[in-house]
Amino acid sequence: MDDSWREDRIGSALRGANPTVLRRLDAGFAVIGDVQFLPGYCVLLSDDPTAQRLSDLPRERRSAFLSDMDRLGEAVERACGRLDPGFRRVNLEILGNTDPFLHAHVWPRYDWEPDHLVRMPVWLYPRDSWSAPEHALGPRHDPLRAAIGTELDKSASRL
Repeated sequence: MDDSWREDRIGSALRGANPTVLRRLDAGFAVIGDVQFLPGYCVLLSDDPTAQRLSDLPRERRSAFLSDMDRLGEAVERACGRLDPGFRRVNLEILGNTDPFLHAHVWPRYDWEPDHLVRMPVWLYPRDSWSAPEHALGPRHDPLRAAIGTELDKSASRL
């Protein structure tokens, strides 16, 4: 598979060429994360490739982005809660320290996580968690992708 979409995640999503996209939302794209050491990890990408931070968006678009973040967080919460009895909660973060485009992380957290990490920020996980082949997004995550997509569809009908 051609991985060039990784170089321009938002542009590739706008062109329909980003394979991680779950759904198009009001102000962005719900995508499943490249790594799945915490199954269900998703990212909300802004649909404005020029926005580097939330404050770059006009107030109405900011509200729409935050609403989309809430919607994706709830979808991950519902899907992961249904699929894994060890599901604990969802953490939502807008950081932007590495990638220079507006995005929000949606991290499911689980009771089965190591004791020294379960109550800590996910960024404290060892580096190999982020690059180990067994954590890479793949076909085995299709049921999870489908479950999160279904929850996003349900939330659209409640709007």
